[in-house]
Amino acid sequence: MAQDLTPKYTVPGIEREAAGRLIGLLRLRLHALNDLHLTLKHVHWNVVGPHFIAVHEMIDPQVDRVRGMADDVAERIAALGGVAQGTPGALVDERTWDDYSIGRADAIAHLGALDLVYTGVIEAVRAAIKEAGDIDTATEDLLIEQLRDLEQFQWFVRAHLESVGGTLATGQARTEEEAAAKAAELG
Repeated sequence: MAQDLTPKYTVPGIEREAAGRLIGLLRLRLHALNDLHLTLKHVHWNVVGPHFIAVHEMIDPQVDRVRGMADDVAERIAALGGVAQGTPGALVDERTWDDYSIGRADAIAHLGALDLVYTGVIEAVRAAIKEAGDIDTATEDLLIEQLRDLEQFQWFVRAHLESVGGTLATGQARTEEEAAAKAAELG
């Protein structure tokens, strides 16, 4: 049964029912960003191999920015009159994706899996932008700003996975394990 997220009040110029749709949309973005933050820290802690330090140091600024994105989304939910549900239980109960599946692994293998994670997050943000754009330009703008950063982070990851000829090692991978294995072949 879908939860009614219609707030008792919202920002001027947006109907309460529309604000409820935005809150539901942003709730999933909040869960995705909290999950991404934890996944990035997991990668940061569990990379090994000759590319360890480069990947270890590349991930921390991404962690910091993703945490900031989550805070921005949570504050937008509150401004719209909703509740920013940031607990681990809510994340696990409401997410529409599986948990990150790679443990201690070569840095390049983690980047291969992370490429697929970013693809999923970016595709969901693009869909959210389309939906939010029909209701509220301020929420749409917030998501567009985050999309630019997420795409840049994926570019940083993919730079480690791309051949000089432009072939992406993870190009046809469908699972994190498959992407990690294909990327590890580069390493």
